[in-house]
Amino acid sequence: MAALYEGYTLCGLVPAQNLTSSGVHGIKSERDDDHVLVTDSARSVTLYKVSDQKPLCSWTVKQGRSLTCPVVYNSITKEYVAVSDNKVIQIWKEDDISLDKAFKATLSSDVWQVHSTQGAEPVVLFQRGAVRFLDSILAAPQQTVEDVLAHEEDLSTHLVADSQHCVIFTTEQKGDHFLYLQRLNPNSLQKYRLEREELGLCPLSFSVALREKHICLLYLCKILPCVQTLTLPRTLLLSLSVGEGHLEAASALILDEAHVAVVGVPHPSAGLWRFSNKLFIPHGKSLSVIRYECPKSCLAIAVGKMRQARIEECKGPSSVPSWSNVLHGEKVEPPRTADARKTTHDIFCILQTEPVEKVQQEVGAFISSSNTTDLQLVAGRLASALVSRSLADLTFYTGGLLSQLVQSRNLCYSICPDLLLLALEKRDYFLCQLCLQFFPDIPEAITCACLKAFISMTDSDANILNLDPASVSFMDMLITKDNAQDGSQNGCSYTSVKNDSLEIMDGAVPKENTQTPLEETCPVSLNKAVLLNEILQASYSENCLLPHLKDLSSQHVFLQYLQFLYLKYSQDAFPQRKELRSPTLNQVMDWVCMVLDTHFTVLVMTPEAKGLLFKLHTFVKSQVKLFSELGKIGSSLQEINKMKAKKEIGQYSIEIIELY
Repeated sequence: MAALYEGYTLCGLVPAQNLTSSGVHGIKSERDDDHVLVTDSARSVTLYKVSDQKPLCSWTVKQGRSLTCPVVYNSITKEYVAVSDNKVIQIWKEDDISLDKAFKATLSSDVWQVHSTQGAEPVVLFQRGAVRFLDSILAAPQQTVEDVLAHEEDLSTHLVADSQHCVIFTTEQKGDHFLYLQRLNPNSLQKYRLEREELGLCPLSFSVALREKHICLLYLCKILPCVQTLTLPRTLLLSLSVGEGHLEAASALILDEAHVAVVGVPHPSAGLWRFSNKLFIPHGKSLSVIRYECPKSCLAIAVGKMRQARIEECKGPSSVPSWSNVLHGEKVEPPRTADARKTTHDIFCILQTEPVEKVQQEVGAFISSSNTTDLQLVAGRLASALVSRSLADLTFYTGGLLSQLVQSRNLCYSICPDLLLLALEKRDYFLCQLCLQFFPDIPEAITCACLKAFISMTDSDANILNLDPASVSFMDMLITKDNAQDGSQNGCSYTSVKNDSLEIMDGAVPKENTQTPLEETCPVSLNKAVLLNEILQASYSENCLLPHLKDLSSQHVFLQYLQFLYLKYSQDAFPQRKELRSPTLNQVMDWVCMVLDTHFTVLVMTPEAKGLLFKLHTFVKSQVKLFSELGKIGSSLQEINKMKAKKEIGQYSIEIIELY
């Protein structure tokens, strides 16, 4: 099952009055997975850095012209290619501010779309079906382009199979739909007729994928809401429920061999694009970005996530074979005897009826003795059943079994969303720690709930916890480390920071900040610090996290701990060993920024904030000095690298290199 993460807004949109148009003409990838070109339905195109959610550059064609297909990026020449008014190709670089001076070429035929892939020459698809390389077109813009399509046959969709440089497009002629496959090396064209739909039905959206040497075409039909795939013969893949209305506009995309994304129900805008595990979806007046993951899955796991059947309905087989065995006919290992291991059916019956001690004994033995494949098939069902019974029966709780399942790495938050909430309710902070470590899809609201629980926990409760040894070892070493030696990390020593302070503030450093770093103590207990470190290392989207951080009432304690980590990291030559789980300096600084953003008005009125902001200021200044010097050294090394070595050098020679 694909895992979707909370989305965020990339940019605002001005939707057209026609509800089927979202205001986005197209989205294309640029230099890497984090840059996209968004062409609006009017006259402009904007380059965005997705992770920063900010525009880098924007270009607009002059009044009276319009962009008639999405702008693409030529990775070979580092140029942008646009088509305006169907026939005019414009080419420019990122440094060009105005498109008026950009290269222009007027063609003899109308263009449908330009396609460009990483490391390959762009391809031009004309409205009458001809396909040409861009360079060959620019060499003679007014060359005659043949008509590939028949009379009254029109292009409807343009698809591309990148891995083999194939251009695939669909056409429509009096209710009939055709598929064209144009190969460019060698040059060949094939035409297929799609099986005709019932009267009044027409495909709304097409998506294509190459699987080995086979082309899989997926299309979504109007009125009869279904996604269908043409693999000769055609088969029904999925039926969509749209209520009483009709599906006026929609898009469907193939994500991988097991996942399909569909948009358009009930929102009428039909835009849907994907790049590098990110979905781009116009939604109202904004363009949303939703990150997704498609883990390897099987039908047995999907069935395991369904609601548990009653005991009397449990009539499953005595053993669960690997799904790959069913598909590929591999040899199935003989099931173990009932004396050596309980069957899956028996385990679920025990889990639902027996007392805690019996469940812990039998289910624990089953988890320990199960091989990786078998446990993968039933881990979700076991966790859901344990959590469901714990929520229904307050006297029943098996935190140890849930911890075993989490540590098996066969679970994620979306499989059993109540597990982490149950751990918080039971104050099982070890289980909370494991979930934060192994679940990549925890919502930001739940992360903040864990943060509040950790901060509000008393030191006496925290001291009795048994937590992950690697995390505890890191904090123990950080707190008890002998700091008597004068060290520095990242070029920032406390001496330089202290000297720089005279240039920043009028007067001496405030009294509360004159203590040496040797006197800095951790403001929270060791185990509480371990749990807070897990929060710092959790994945999140900043836009989704900030609203929940506003409700944090103990921000002073958390900020003091972040200040402690910052001082330890910046003042000490502290090695971060891989075997010890610990947050990075960047993660600490990111959380400092977010806490300050959400509680700025409150924090600027407190003495703690004044000291922290002062230290951050001095730290940043020392970092600027460091990178300035590194830049000088880098320039010198580049010049040395350009120097040509002498061909004949004796056994003894002296060379003098001057660094400026």
